[in-house]
Amino acid sequence: MKYLVMLCDGMADEPNEALGGVTPMEKADKPCMDSLAAKAEVGMVKTVAEGLKPGSDVANLSVLGYEPAVYYSGRSPLEAVSIGIDLSETDVTLRCNLVTLSDEPEYSDKTMVDYCGGDISTPEAKELIDYIQKNLGDDTFSFYPGVSYRHCLVWKNGNPHPGELTPPHDISNRVIKDYIPKGDDTAKLYDLMKKSYDLLKDHPINKKRVAEGKRPANSIWLWGEGTKPKLDTFFKKFGKKGSMISAVDLLKGIAICAGMNSVDVDGATGYIDTNFDGKCQAAINEFKNGSDLVYIHVEAPDECGHRGEAENKVKAIEMIDKHILGPVTEFLKSYDDFAVLVCPDHPTPLAIKTHTSNPVPYLIYDSKNPVDSKVTCFCEKQAKETGNYIAKGFTMMNHFLSK
Repeated sequence: MKYLVMLCDGMADEPNEALGGVTPMEKADKPCMDSLAAKAEVGMVKTVAEGLKPGSDVANLSVLGYEPAVYYSGRSPLEAVSIGIDLSETDVTLRCNLVTLSDEPEYSDKTMVDYCGGDISTPEAKELIDYIQKNLGDDTFSFYPGVSYRHCLVWKNGNPHPGELTPPHDISNRVIKDYIPKGDDTAKLYDLMKKSYDLLKDHPINKKRVAEGKRPANSIWLWGEGTKPKLDTFFKKFGKKGSMISAVDLLKGIAICAGMNSVDVDGATGYIDTNFDGKCQAAINEFKNGSDLVYIHVEAPDECGHRGEAENKVKAIEMIDKHILGPVTEFLKSYDDFAVLVCPDHPTPLAIKTHTSNPVPYLIYDSKNPVDSKVTCFCEKQAKETGNYIAKGFTMMNHFLSK
């Protein structure tokens, strides 16, 4: 039995005027998803439990079958594992975004122009983070480069609960004054952020970017604090050999902590320009190499949601369906039995450009037990109309693997 999980990050949404009053899932031309849904169990699943923040960390742990209340220790530690940082029990890690802020003289008066530093490339970003490490790193704080705008700060013997730290993608186009770090032990972190602006605003990398009409990555932004993660292995929990295919350090870190095979794909960016075909072939190779379950994570719908790009979000869903889900499903037909799970991790509505904790649609297709779901379009409305509801998202993996 082979199992495919197609995780479309942030795909769920709300009806949107720019799309004629429908959601991106309704608008998208996605024949494979829709044909699977017609013969599958379709419903809604609550991937983010009440009281937890609706991040991809919590939601993907839930989809993978790990109860966040038991296993979650923060977002950035999972990314740190992927980067290759050897964490001690007393280390606190934080996500360190490279962002674009406006140029008001007072730091707190600046606006969050771009939470991803103008789509800065990984080589450019590495040079900037290395420069920050050289100037701000010390025995207490160490900066490590990651991928594109996503990096890591390790705080030696730090406070795992320093105060209120806001994700930058939650405050796009807002003045940052109301969102700067707050709490008993955040002054040092805020000081690092302010100093980073003075260091980065005139860095040659950013001068070159501005000259080319690009946004400068002129500040760091710290958030997503946590401590060393401890996950049971996926094989121990479920008796299945698993593989993870993702462009982002968060999912790679989860995979490494869960003892799954984390697969790097050339040209996988986390954006709509990612290497869809490469992810497809990587999944097929993992099945051929003996994996029981392959988890393909695609970030593109989420990024489009954060940017409010309605047409691109529709396109991202269509690209997933055409270039990944369709061909991998066709390949799986070479096996006697296979099952497919398709779902988002959380909604990222275009209207608000950030995550919500609302339930998301799912489909579970079992090749040896097709059902007539009466669903013609895999979307939020029709999934809800089935009446199927999984209240605890972390139980869905067991349900899926029972097929």
